[in-house]
Amino acid sequence: MALSRRTIVVLRALGLGDLLTAVPAVRALRRAYPDDRLVLATPAALAAVVSLVGGVDDIAPTTHPASVPWREAPPDLAVNLHGMGPQSIRGLLALTPRRLLSHAHPDFPDVDGPAWVEDLHEIDRWCRLVEYAGVPADLADLALARPAVPSPAPGAVVIHPGASHAARRWPSERYARVARELAKAGHLVVVTGSQAEYTLAERVVAAAGLPGDALLAGRTRLVDLAALVADAALVVCGDTGVGHLATAYGTPSVLLFGPVSPHTWGPPRDRPQHVALWAGRLGDTFADTPDPGLLRVSDADVLHEARRLLAGGTTPKPSTTEPLAERLLSRESLAKEHGHG
Repeated sequence: MALSRRTIVVLRALGLGDLLTAVPAVRALRRAYPDDRLVLATPAALAAVVSLVGGVDDIAPTTHPASVPWREAPPDLAVNLHGMGPQSIRGLLALTPRRLLSHAHPDFPDVDGPAWVEDLHEIDRWCRLVEYAGVPADLADLALARPAVPSPAPGAVVIHPGASHAARRWPSERYARVARELAKAGHLVVVTGSQAEYTLAERVVAAAGLPGDALLAGRTRLVDLAALVADAALVVCGDTGVGHLATAYGTPSVLLFGPVSPHTWGPPRDRPQHVALWAGRLGDTFADTPDPGLLRVSDADVLHEARRLLAGGTTPKPSTTEPLAERLLSRESLAKEHGHG
């Protein structure tokens, strides 16, 4: 008699970037349990990208860690790739799984798992969790399949000015200056964003003097955005899901970090086609104004790295973060010496 197929439920009810940082852990589970049914509890809006990850059999659509829709028999394994709890742990325990893999939490002494470590890269965090259960993971396993749709603008420089929180949004006028200079140099430049970010993107397009068809915000599905990034010449954006798409496709990128360190959320440091600019200071991710550290990143800094990457400059550097902080501090010191600051 054939054994029944076991079910594994993996919780990651967050955004695009969060999903992409969990890809190595999800694929590790797929390899460890090749014959089992793997269900990803994640927002339905991410379904198109989940299909590019591969290895996921079904989606349990949810945007809340404590509310996983489940009307089937208890899963054999539930994996908490959402957080350390307590909401995510409680939500998965409600499924009455035969086994739960999660970080340890004092509210749930019966849940065996590794301690939560604050200063870890998000990719490493979830790989370590599955490895705790004896499932080997590959930190570098980040690549996505290319979508089966054409890019809306092949070879373009993609400017993405939006971000989930105001603290991560570099000023639109700076994005516009970068877009204008790159367009003047002969590059095809497009500006992306969600429907909610249409006005912001429109402002960047107008200030940069770009043609109307450069405005792609609100006009592309997620799968179209993935195709756009996959075939782009360069991506310029903040600490957003679009930046993680650039990493997934190996597309050169200039990423602007503010309240959060690229050492925990940025691209792997051994990939020189991705440059993370950061002033070296942490801040409040949920602030309603741009982070002061983010504002220390100038359009001159971004243009320098964009031009270098567009010219094929991907020689590894010792660091993509400390030199920027040093340059910014040097400029401030020079201004003070000359009475300008």
